[in-house]
This record gives sequence, C-alpha cells and structure tokens, in this order.
Amino acid sequence: MRINERPRHDGPIMLVEYDPAWTGRFEREARRIRAALGTRALLLEHAGSTSVPGLVAKPIIDIVLAVPDSTSEDDYVPALEAEGYVLRIREPDWYEHRMLRKADPSVNLHVFSADCAEIDRMLRFRDHLRTNEADRQLYERTKRELAAREWAFVQDYADAKGDVVEEIIARAAA
Repeated sequence: MRINERPRHDGPIMLVEYDPAWTGRFEREARRIRAALGTRALLLEHAGSTSVPGLVAKPIIDIVLAVPDSTSEDDYVPALEAEGYVLRIREPDWYEHRMLRKADPSVNLHVFSADCAEIDRMLRFRDHLRTNEADRQLYERTKRELAAREWAFVQDYADAKGDVVEEIIARAAA
C-alpha cells in the first residue's frame, strides 16, 4: 500500500466498549517511541476515543507526537520504522500531518510539528470528553449511530462525526 492510499472498508465500523488496558498499551508504546526518538519526541499524548475512560472506540490507540519539524521525515521516520511503524499518510495541506501505523499493538501515530495548533485542539477535545459526561454521551451516541452504517472508507466515518466534534470543541473552548 502506498502513502495516502485509502484501503476500502465496505462495511460498518467495529466499536468496542472501553478497555482500561488501552492506557497501558499507550504507555508501553510511548516508552518505545521515546527510546527510538530521544529528544526529537517533544510531546507524546494518548488521544482519540481510547484515551477517554468509558467511551466506546475502535480498538486502535491514537498517539499524538510532536517533533521539531514534521516535514523533516528523515529525522524521525526511519527510527519509527525500526519500531514497526509504516508511514501511511502525508498531508502537507493539513498542518503538515503525518500518520504512521503499527499493527501490533494497533496504533495510529499522528505526527505534527511542535507548534501546531491542531495538537492543542485534539487534546482540548480529549480533556473535555474526560470531564463532561453529557458531551461524552453525545459523542458516543453519534459514534454508535454512524458506526452502524456501511462505509466505503473509514475516513468517511471519521468525517461524518465532524459536526458533533466541532460542536463539542466549541463548548470546550468556552
């Protein structure tokens, strides 16, 4: 599979109940990433639904990694590839985002430059869901409703959650 190639999904999205073991999986993977990158790993955070206790999720650990410059792939990608990661997405038009995947454990590693505003936005969303029961329930209902549909691509499911995510982020910022 090539970078930015979207594999077809053609089905509903599998959500599972929250698993407290996800925190330990993140912590073990974060130690591996820190060991591989050293001081180039400026920030490592558990993000996404697996980072929110009580929230259903696809059983994939999302990790946010800040590096000095996400466009300088030679500075971090080879070290991550040695840890089993594969560069899957390169998005120069969206915060110079890079996403690397690992199969075991199942991880999506989102890489941004250290000063990227999207990092703060992702973490504000996570932190708000951790502390606001009503918005966590709203987000979970939305996820369950959308997950039951047939999706050609997983990204289409993610995009469909966008309006609710924006609504919650607006409340988190207030």
